Amino acid sequence: MGFSGHLIFARNERPPLEAPVFGSSDPVLRDDVHEWWTRPGGWQTLQLSPGTWEDEYPFALVEWTGAPACVADVSDRSIALVTGLDTNGRRWQAWLNLDNAAALLVEEPEDVDDVSLWLATPEFEAAIGAKRAELDAEVPTNAAGALAWASVAGVQKAAQQSRGTSACTRCLRGGAVRRAAG
Repeated sequence: MGFSGHLIFARNERPPLEAPVFGSSDPVLRDDVHEWWTRPGGWQTLQLSPGTWEDEYPFALVEWTGAPACVADVSDRSIALVTGLDTNGRRWQAWLNLDNAAALLVEEPEDVDDVSLWLATPEFEAAIGAKRAELDAEVPTNAAGALAWASVAGVQKAAQQSRGTSACTRCLRGGAVRRAAG
């Protein structure tokens, strides 16, 4: 079993733990935060346990930092739903490692009594294939959103390297989350 939880990426001269979202929230949240090293450009990373980060927190973090932020909700070090938010309130989301995400997101039929038996059926494989195709169709839009966010966030290298969505698309379709969380 690998890491599961949240990775928060924010940019500010002050430590993100000073943000009101951490000081005024549940003490369990503040005690459960682990700071990583500061990255080039002032980017800082916080690691939280699963279930401790709420959907409204990124808005408060962006407001406090005055800069875009990004959150990855990582499941067992192999899947992540990444959400970026810029200072204008524009938000994008993308799944990383689409094969594993499709298996996680596929809906069980209502008439299945034992899910473990359904997992070994051709119907399950077909359901994964359909969900994977659905996620794959969203990749160009997700990649464009991520690149626009990177540009606003001042992530020059990402914007310069891709010149379109091909590099970002490869990242979204591949297993990038293993490298980010590892």
